[in-house]
Amino acid sequence: MSEPYDFQKIEDKWRDFWQENGFFEPDLSKTQDKMYYLNMFPYPSGEMHVGHGRNWLIGDAFSRYLLMNGYNVLNPMGYDAFGLPAENAAIDRGIHPKEWTYKNIESFREQFRQWGVVFDWRRELATCDPLYYRWNQWLFIQLHKKGLAYRKESQVNWCPGCDTVLANEQVVDGACERCHSEVTKKDLTQWFFKITEYAQELLDDLDSLQHWPERVKLMQRNWIGRSEGASIHFPIDGSEDAIEVFTTRPDTIYGATFMVLAPEHPLVEKLTTAEHRDEVKAYLREVSAESDVQRQLTERKKTGKFIGSYCVNPVTGQKIPIWIADYVLMGYGTGAIMAVPGHDQRDFDFARAFGLSIVPVIQPDGESLDGKTMAEAYLGEGVMVNSGEFDGQPAGKGTIRKFIQLLEKKTVGKGEINFRLRDWLISRQRYWGTPIPMIHCEACGAVPVPEDQLPVLLPDVDFLGKKGLAEIPEFYEVDCPKCGSSARRDTDTMDTFVDSSWYFLRYLSSQNKDKIFDSDLVNAWLPVDQYIGGIEHAILHLLYARFITKAMRDMGLINFGEPFTRLFTQGMITHEAYRCKEHGWIPPGDVQDGKTCPQGGETLLTELAKMSKSKKNTISPTEIIDKYGTDTERLYTLFMGPPEKEIQWNDEGVRGGYRFLNRVWALVQKYEDIITAAPNTAIETDKLNQRDKQLWHMVNAKIESVTRDFKAFHFNTSVAAIMELSNELSAYLATCENGKHELNKTLLKKTVETMILLLSPITPFVTEELWRSLGHDGAILQEKWPVADKGALQRDETNIVIQVNGKLRDQMLVPTAVATDKAELEKLALEKVQSRLGGKAVRKVIVVPGKLVNLVV
Repeated sequence: MSEPYDFQKIEDKWRDFWQENGFFEPDLSKTQDKMYYLNMFPYPSGEMHVGHGRNWLIGDAFSRYLLMNGYNVLNPMGYDAFGLPAENAAIDRGIHPKEWTYKNIESFREQFRQWGVVFDWRRELATCDPLYYRWNQWLFIQLHKKGLAYRKESQVNWCPGCDTVLANEQVVDGACERCHSEVTKKDLTQWFFKITEYAQELLDDLDSLQHWPERVKLMQRNWIGRSEGASIHFPIDGSEDAIEVFTTRPDTIYGATFMVLAPEHPLVEKLTTAEHRDEVKAYLREVSAESDVQRQLTERKKTGKFIGSYCVNPVTGQKIPIWIADYVLMGYGTGAIMAVPGHDQRDFDFARAFGLSIVPVIQPDGESLDGKTMAEAYLGEGVMVNSGEFDGQPAGKGTIRKFIQLLEKKTVGKGEINFRLRDWLISRQRYWGTPIPMIHCEACGAVPVPEDQLPVLLPDVDFLGKKGLAEIPEFYEVDCPKCGSSARRDTDTMDTFVDSSWYFLRYLSSQNKDKIFDSDLVNAWLPVDQYIGGIEHAILHLLYARFITKAMRDMGLINFGEPFTRLFTQGMITHEAYRCKEHGWIPPGDVQDGKTCPQGGETLLTELAKMSKSKKNTISPTEIIDKYGTDTERLYTLFMGPPEKEIQWNDEGVRGGYRFLNRVWALVQKYEDIITAAPNTAIETDKLNQRDKQLWHMVNAKIESVTRDFKAFHFNTSVAAIMELSNELSAYLATCENGKHELNKTLLKKTVETMILLLSPITPFVTEELWRSLGHDGAILQEKWPVADKGALQRDETNIVIQVNGKLRDQMLVPTAVATDKAELEKLALEKVQSRLGGKAVRKVIVVPGKLVNLVV
């Protein structure tokens, strides 16, 4: 009598087996067939849910597949452990962020263990460990020596909810990406990394990343934002100063009828005349409360103020008024634009709102435009008008080059390449981060902490009530290392994206106390062969990691310029989220009818959303594992859909996966004795009968398709193929049991063992148990991945579809020679489905040779 599928017993037996036996601990001295596989390391923010599992289960399945294919696989683990969420969570709970963080790390370790996800734990790191952030500080100092880390006063994005500065990339739709507070502007002296030094190389090298998603590369191209145009100087009337603008259309300068400065432009205060000062100050206060996103909305009513001064169009010689307006941002270009309302819709709307002159300088061939009657800006191609010597010439690149030559001849401008990319602001005003290793001395200026005094440790203080290092005198009161006088330690901490910009290099020697990493090992094993993470990191983490890699190359630390050879971006798992206007978010498990609030009966608002604690729509892995087992969660997570796509969690899909594993278990248990006793000899395809050939062909076809799909991360179709093989095997065994066919025991053995091997990276617990039950002493990970028999894939048979009254009822494999014989096909089809006709008479048979037989009854 076969044993039932006791997943808890099986999984408890094998849970620590792979780690204890070192299967995931590569020998780094052997680089032949090496594979550095890496998931983006997690932020230990609490307990994981099934949505988190997708990333790690993909990685574990792929690593197991690689091991069975003979690769020397490096798959390490670490934690992106600094940052505001941990600090805020610690404040809410009345504990230190270090305590909160390491508690979560321990929770993550246990969850990985439950999932059967194994890493090379010898290389584990956490960015909040002084052994790691010491080298963060060392890297900062090297960048400072190279002029790539600098300090300046700047207007920055300020999050009032987090009490800290945000980089431009961390502001999403005008709000903080973390706490969603509306972001404001603030003037502060901050540290920056000079990523703009590498703008062109970052852009050019995207072309070399052939195994990156085009979507990610496009997002980076747009963020870097290369523009070709001209820098033009507009003299200020009555002053020696000039306003510099950058424009991609210098050919429209004859149509520049006014100048617009960003309200934050440094010349605003100087150029505002006395009679306009009060209204300009009031407008500046009004704009300071607006986000950049609000200011850029095209449908927004145009606002602005004339500041009383004029500048001179350097080509026409005409005076044009200087305005300030919220639609011009200081962070883009020079913070000033030459307004050409005839050919820019925002400038057009502004000119109409304030009665400013509109002069068209490009018009469609054969038509005439009048600035007084134009309904909108003209954005099309055409010929130049109102443009002096250029009248009648076609507008476009050729004319733009001529205008640049004119500007250079007049020494009022020059051709220039501009980038949207801005330097990376890395200063943060909170406690839980890497302290910036600089000391400020009145005599010596900013002085790096001597390298032999690193790390600058976070002070071990009673954390409650502290919002940053600036509130801890015992931390910042120091002597200058250069002159010995009293000085002040920098009280900012680094953006956590600094921590994650190079961690993948540290894994190779994560415990090294003497240097940032072993360069020989890093050069032998990197770039990372396969990197996996969410699309949300396309601009932030991935761009910063590329920059730091190039900077380290130029320091001589490494010999490559791109960190990741292949990139795969997995989609999120979504789940229903229910919100009551009265009671807030309601856990889906509490909603019985899917419509009404269980607390008050109100109608619920429903949305399909990413799993998150805030929306209470997460599902605990423990809930699934306790009821169905780890293998079921793994199987369903990888089967639920293409891994690069967003997909909805479905409880019925989980149950379906569980039923499938039960069927596989029962089948192997039933035939265990026959399989173990069967000879382990090679299958000779040409000696098989027709039914055996059909099964053996499918076995090899599925080996081929599953292998192909594993390589492409198409785990969902891999699972589907294994399920099809299981169904075919069951059908084969049914024909043997009812006496229609003699069981080929060797074929059964090969089929079952192949199915177990193919399934093992996805469901390692149950397959390890089944493998041992069939008499194997070694672990599955010591077995070679199945290889298809090419001979078995060559078919001298044709598949014929059998229909009854036009509906598919069965299929049959026939010798190719028979596939064109109508009479034989009719005979075979009738034999195959006669028992299912229910005594109905066959009135007509339609045969399409080589394709189908349709019985009309």
